Parts: sequence; C-alpha cells; structure tokens
Amino acid sequence: MVSESGEQLGIMSARDAMKLAQEAELDLVKIAPTAKPPVCKIIDYGKFRYEQARKEKEAKKKQRTVEVKEVRLSPNIDTNDLNTKMNNARKFISKGNKVKVTLRFRGREMAHMQQSKHILDDFAEKMKDVAVIEKPAKLEGRSLSMVLTEKR
Repeated sequence: MVSESGEQLGIMSARDAMKLAQEAELDLVKIAPTAKPPVCKIIDYGKFRYEQARKEKEAKKKQRTVEVKEVRLSPNIDTNDLNTKMNNARKFISKGNKVKVTLRFRGREMAHMQQSKHILDDFAEKMKDVAVIEKPAKLEGRSLSMVLTEKR
C-alpha cells in the first residue's frame, strides 16, 4: 500500500485500504496487480488515467515506423536504368526505410534465372557503402528478391 504522497504504508487488508482511500476522498488503484502482494496506491483515478494517456501519446510520438520500399528490376536491364534504380534505393535507405530489390522474370526469362542472379549481387555490391543485406536473394515464384537495410 502506497499513500497519495508516495510514502509506504505497508501491507494491509483491502478493507483497511479502502477505508483510508475514502477518508482521503480519493480512489484506491492497483498499480501492480500481478505482484505478490498486489501494490495499491491512493490516487485520483481520473488524473491517473489522464497521465497514462499522455505518457502513451508521448511514446507514440517518438516511435518511428520503418517502411519497406520496393525496387523492381528485370533481367535485361541496362546500366543507366540500373543506376537510376540504385539512386532511388539510396534515397529510400537514407530516409531510414528498408528496400526490397525484386528481379522479375517473365516468359522465357525463367529459363535463365541463375545467369541473372549476378544483377542482384552487383546491386548489393554497389550499395555496400550505404546498405547491408538483411535477407539474401531468394527465389519466390517468378521473382528473385532480397532486402537491404541501412548500414549502422
């Protein structure tokens, strides 16, 4: 049991705690219900809820979400197109996002998948100064994909 000023009142029965709370015209709130014995505090419950909501809102403000941006490539991509895609990926990574690089195969390109894996390897190699491979290249259906994240 803890009083409204924060001092320890020791272990007591629930009835005695309720009586103390009613005398102070405040509420009896379980702060740590899972503890043995449970910890209760005499406080104004409305104020307590307001403070908790404010803390949660503040924590949510500081939270940052990481998006996964996708860069799609094809097996017969030209060097200038590849450089453009790389610049886009650099922008995404500099903003703190993850980048999923996907190499899509269509039709007869499916027969030459292993020869095209070097495109993803080159992409990762050229991005090495700003990014590291989080998930290595993996075949998923008709596409090879890998995930790059910001270098720490």
